[in-house]
Amino acid sequence: MKILLTGAFGNLGSSALPELLRQGHQVRCFIEVNTRRKDLIRRFADQAEIVVGDMRNRADLQAAVQGQEMIIHLAYVIPPVTEEQPEVAQAVNIDGTRYLLEAACSLPTPPKFFFASSLDVFGLTQHLPPPRKVTDPVQASDTYSAQKIACEEMVKASGLQWTIFRFADIPPVTMRSPHPIMYRVPLETRFEMVHTYDAGLAVANAMHTEAVWGKIMLIGGGASCQILYRDYLRRSLEIMGIGMLPESAFSQEPYCTDWLDTEESQRLLKYQRASFEDIMHDLERIAGFTRVLATMARPAARWWLLRMSPFYRAKSRQSLPDKA
Repeated sequence: MKILLTGAFGNLGSSALPELLRQGHQVRCFIEVNTRRKDLIRRFADQAEIVVGDMRNRADLQAAVQGQEMIIHLAYVIPPVTEEQPEVAQAVNIDGTRYLLEAACSLPTPPKFFFASSLDVFGLTQHLPPPRKVTDPVQASDTYSAQKIACEEMVKASGLQWTIFRFADIPPVTMRSPHPIMYRVPLETRFEMVHTYDAGLAVANAMHTEAVWGKIMLIGGGASCQILYRDYLRRSLEIMGIGMLPESAFSQEPYCTDWLDTEESQRLLKYQRASFEDIMHDLERIAGFTRVLATMARPAARWWLLRMSPFYRAKSRQSLPDKA
């Protein structure tokens, strides 16, 4: 099958691409001009067609869809950038998705359309019994989820054959740079992840699974990946040699994440292979020398991380004694 893959070198795309190639598909990778993944360009240059373009440019997308039987749309601006640069997110996420759909619909034989969405569209659900089901209502809780909901509606109204996959958290198999957003999630929040390789397998297996078309699928790691945010953060920080941070650093306001009902998606796509422990072992494997450095500088590293937390700073100011 001839497939256009947007976001081909992103966290999910870089796992879906090798699986699509392994399954025998001809893949055209649409990547941004400013991509930093030169290593992946070199790796896949002889196996896939690499097309450089801009999701905000109609002409680039019109050229990219030519001759394709399937579009897998993964290119998307995600948090925290969606909240920090909403104009950029609007242009790429909303306008870019619209331009891509228009380009697909203009072809004599329109391709099928796969759209990657997120569990974030369910909104704030920690007060409800888990897991979340496809039939649950959606509710925007930030710019990112509002844009995902809007794009889902555009896809369903496009007239194309479509499927929408709502993914749980997909930790990259790389070391993430810390960001204050990590403190927005309360530690007791239900949290589900899925290994990036399993998520990529789910995407690839959808290409030959007729039952997913015209449906929304929930994609998560299953029971072995359903934990609390506290568990994930503690293990991640221990792997980094930093250790768990104080509870006062974290928000108490609900956050849009939860456990998912993945029974149907697993039955159809057979993609769940890795447990939470497997994901943590992979992160530990790649931590390497970074962990040694962080352990040596642990007090300074903890101080630097805690400075990112607005909640910790606020509580620290409150605890200061009043001046006479």
